[in-house]
Amino acid sequence: MENKNMSASREKVARVTGSATGIGYETAIHLAKNGFRTYASMRNLLKADQITKVAKSEDLPLHVIQLDVTDDISITKAINTVINESEKIDVLVNNAGYGLIGSIEDMSVEELKAQFETNVFGTFRVTKAVLPHMRRQHGGSIINISSIAGRIALPLYSAYVSTKFAIEGLSESMAYELEPFGIKVAIIEPGAIKTSFRREQAAKGSLEVSPYSSMMQLPSKIVEEMLKHRLDPEEVAKTVIQAIENPKPKLRYIVGKDAEELIELRRKSADEELFWLVGQSILKKEKQVFLQNRGQVAAQE
Repeated sequence: MENKNMSASREKVARVTGSATGIGYETAIHLAKNGFRTYASMRNLLKADQITKVAKSEDLPLHVIQLDVTDDISITKAINTVINESEKIDVLVNNAGYGLIGSIEDMSVEELKAQFETNVFGTFRVTKAVLPHMRRQHGGSIINISSIAGRIALPLYSAYVSTKFAIEGLSESMAYELEPFGIKVAIIEPGAIKTSFRREQAAKGSLEVSPYSSMMQLPSKIVEEMLKHRLDPEEVAKTVIQAIENPKPKLRYIVGKDAEELIELRRKSADEELFWLVGQSILKKEKQVFLQNRGQVAAQE
């Protein structure tokens, strides 16, 4: 393992978005421990205490910078800081994001737009800003943190799932476009991670009287079941390092046994069969309640 004393010409430079906690935090720390001059970025620098403390105590080549992936000025400023100090960017890890939960009917257009602004357009903005530098270098690695939700949908996660489906398509198309310039693209697809749903928030309409109110209790039960075998964010960070250091990385890296099992289920099942399986395991009770209530209303009429 090389350390920060390697010559500047050999030292690789990495940027990680959403580094305050979870996957972004662990990825930034692991990159620094593996000899990368690492810029850990986050929207709110008041959340930088822990990562700064670790970097100082372990004498890591890690720097914390402010970056809001929804703000073009913030992105430009952050990238200029990296280029002015390190003259290049070898690795970009797009991790910033959050999860919105709620039915489509309860969700506002503004809430859906905000979800896409961070999860999708944030990735787009930062990547677009970094690419000219990587092309001039004739190489680089772009790692996009997706999710098992980028391959399989769950009820009431339509906003979050759709952003992850978008990241999958964006990344796959980018891989074709950037390959001639020596720029590698990889998608990381974690299953249940200990911090996966920490930033989950409910659509405002779901907090009011809604025909989906009882169904809103289901996602927490789903998450609880998935989290029984959850992995530490460190496992995702290790996979990111693996993808970066592989001269011919795979396009997709699945992280977690639960994710592997769900992907295999998706691969083997027709759409109708998968819909039935998800419905049976998740919505069966809710469907029974709905049919019972509908019957009662019909009887009253």
